[in-house]
Amino acid sequence: MTVVGIVIVSHSKQLALGVQELAAQMVKGKISLAVAAGVDDPTNPLGTDPIQVYQAISSVFSEDGVIVLMDLGSALISAEMALEFLLPAQRDKIYMCDAPLVEGAIAATVAASTGKNIQEVLREAQGSLLAKSHQLNLIAHPLHNDSNNIDDTVPTKELRIQIKNRLGLHARPAAQFVATACRFEAKIQVQNLTRNTEAVRGDSINQVGTLGVRQGHELLITARGKDAQEAITALQSLIIHNFGEQDPILELPTRTISPLPDNPGQFTGIAASPGIAIAPVVHYQLAPVSITEYHIENVEIEWQRLQHAIQRAKQEITMLLSHASVQIGDAEAAIFDAHLLFLADPVMLDGVRRYIIEEKLNAEAAWQAVVEEVTNSYRQLEDAYLKERVDDVVDVGRRVLRILLGNLPTELHISEPSIVVGTDLTPSDTARLDPRKVLGICMTAGSATSHSAIIARTLGIPAVVGVDSQVLTVENGTVIALDGEGGKVWIEPEGSVLTALENKRQVWQTNQAEARKKAHQPATTRDGQRIHVFANIGSVADAKAAVGYGAEGVGLLRTEFLYLEQIKPPTEEEQLQVYQDIAQILGERPLIIRTLDVGGDKQIPYLGSTLKETNPFLGVRGIRFCLEHPYLLKTQLRAILRASANHHIKVMWPMISTLTELRAAKSILNQSMAELAKDGIEFDAKLPVGVMIETPAAVAIADHLAKEVDFFSIGTNDLSQYVMACDRTNPKVANLTDALQPAVLRMIQKTVEAAHAANIWVGLCGEIAAETVVAPILIGLGIDELSTNPQAIAPLKQVISQLTTTESQVLARVALNQDSASRVRELVYPIG
Repeated sequence: MTVVGIVIVSHSKQLALGVQELAAQMVKGKISLAVAAGVDDPTNPLGTDPIQVYQAISSVFSEDGVIVLMDLGSALISAEMALEFLLPAQRDKIYMCDAPLVEGAIAATVAASTGKNIQEVLREAQGSLLAKSHQLNLIAHPLHNDSNNIDDTVPTKELRIQIKNRLGLHARPAAQFVATACRFEAKIQVQNLTRNTEAVRGDSINQVGTLGVRQGHELLITARGKDAQEAITALQSLIIHNFGEQDPILELPTRTISPLPDNPGQFTGIAASPGIAIAPVVHYQLAPVSITEYHIENVEIEWQRLQHAIQRAKQEITMLLSHASVQIGDAEAAIFDAHLLFLADPVMLDGVRRYIIEEKLNAEAAWQAVVEEVTNSYRQLEDAYLKERVDDVVDVGRRVLRILLGNLPTELHISEPSIVVGTDLTPSDTARLDPRKVLGICMTAGSATSHSAIIARTLGIPAVVGVDSQVLTVENGTVIALDGEGGKVWIEPEGSVLTALENKRQVWQTNQAEARKKAHQPATTRDGQRIHVFANIGSVADAKAAVGYGAEGVGLLRTEFLYLEQIKPPTEEEQLQVYQDIAQILGERPLIIRTLDVGGDKQIPYLGSTLKETNPFLGVRGIRFCLEHPYLLKTQLRAILRASANHHIKVMWPMISTLTELRAAKSILNQSMAELAKDGIEFDAKLPVGVMIETPAAVAIADHLAKEVDFFSIGTNDLSQYVMACDRTNPKVANLTDALQPAVLRMIQKTVEAAHAANIWVGLCGEIAAETVVAPILIGLGIDELSTNPQAIAPLKQVISQLTTTESQVLARVALNQDSASRVRELVYPIG
């Protein structure tokens, strides 16, 4: 007889036991049914525990399968995490059921007691509401989505508006548009009047993307629902402010460069990322994804398979977003925010539902069919730039298919500096490249406007794309050269070509140096106030770029890059070498090193705990993690101290919330100093120590913290999300984490006042520092130092030189009294 196990996961132990008792009475105990509910905390017993779920599954495990029913929220997360503790063969027997807890448990119990198989039991559980629905004259279906049913009697609000940002609604602004639209209940549609398109759903990243909206195009946005006016106002503000884009373009002077000599092994392609590279070839090819189309019987199980794959893909992209933020900065990493929105696109999901339910296609075939429909929509656009969004859809599509098929991701392992040659690189592939090992990129497909090319330019990796496919026949290890500015590639280049390339590299570097010469001047306001402009960096290469762009120092060295892509933490010697290399590049300029900051959106697998946190942003992250792993912190501090000898190095603690945390960290620093002194190892005994102000708690005790440190650095990215109680990685609320929210500005003001009262200086290292038009407000609030991405340094210094302190202070006072971030932005962003 078939024996199907059932597990009930609930926040409430009493609720779960009641459901268990009711279900057991229905079948007189003839079923394997276990409960995982509540947490072992007398003061707050509501919650779920992955270990409990794992134990419950193990207690009723059957080769015939186990159904897990959950109530809500963390119950789902705990259930998914529990699967990680099972063997792969066991995981395949576990089925997450989206049926309502009480009705589903009773229906599943009754069905299982009669010996039905796992699919039949699932079907009974998922249909458990039908009887109630029919009795109430309702129609219910587990896959039905009625989120867009809006009362048609509510009047429609309209907005006609012109798009003015340079590249129109490319992926990042389109993602912001959709994220904003999703905040409201109103049904939002948008139409490109300039191209005379049909109206599309405003909550669909792909439909908005395929409108082909460019600079100067006029949109018609309509909203219908009770909050229609609020939705229109929010979208209008977003567009008026150019989606927060500054598009600073540093114009380089042109010089006449002698044409490079021809060579028998020369290919011409598309210049995608400037620079010269000469190195051996390493071939890279995406693993083929082959799917089989077949018809299925249980559409609910198939839909659940797809949902699990999508959830896994979201986790992978979130990890990639964290990695990319460190490597290329939050602005460019936002490309992967759009990838997350693709996975949540209601139009795509509705299409897959239709294929699975109506045509009974398997999940792989249904997903692939919809991905192809979306990519074809993009390919039909006239605008070449927007056509490139196909790469992003294909990237996300392949990721989900790979997970559905159970395949491992393709990894690019490069041991020596090389040039990567292949057909194409996805944005995900490109973001994971190490510029120290990948000196150049040569692809037979792609364009200069693809996201892969944008990421390559940010990483500083020369790239040529659209090269003749003959380049794919070149053997691994063959030396080639490429000119990322001229779009040329040479196979085994002759001496004359190598000489010409070296000459061109020198000329290009000279041009850059001249263009940025002014950026190397101090940033001083018109009334003589000096504002230090530093750089945020995450690698040795970044340090070189920062100096080239005119940074007066490094205000934030993100040390997480040392821990990423490793199987174990870096040693003291490995860290010492990197810190010394960066300090050597900076010369007399100061270097502020932030100790390891993991957790939240920055996860490093081998440093994680055995249990995943329900809410990692409010869990063990930053200094909390390091204090739980003092050996990691001491290793890093010893390396920092040793590097501080003869260099201007400062150390900075992340995510400080209490004096106890600060003093514990300082204690480990003092221990490290004592050990080094005992061993006769040189270091700076007066090493300046600072804290990052990233939590409301740190602001509240800033006057006490200021007495124990030498400086503050305000991390507005985290401070904004904690002040506004919003997850900045959640696209539905991410816009609320704007650092220009008056509440956040007041936090900055309080921090500055506490610091200056204690005679210490205050820096700011959030992304808001890169918004040059916001500089007057920050300076008016009393910020002494701004730290930003290297590319923003020149325009930021130029803006500062045009300000006066008095005018900035007046503007800051006005900003503090506004009622929203959009109102603050209207003070500084030109409109019209």
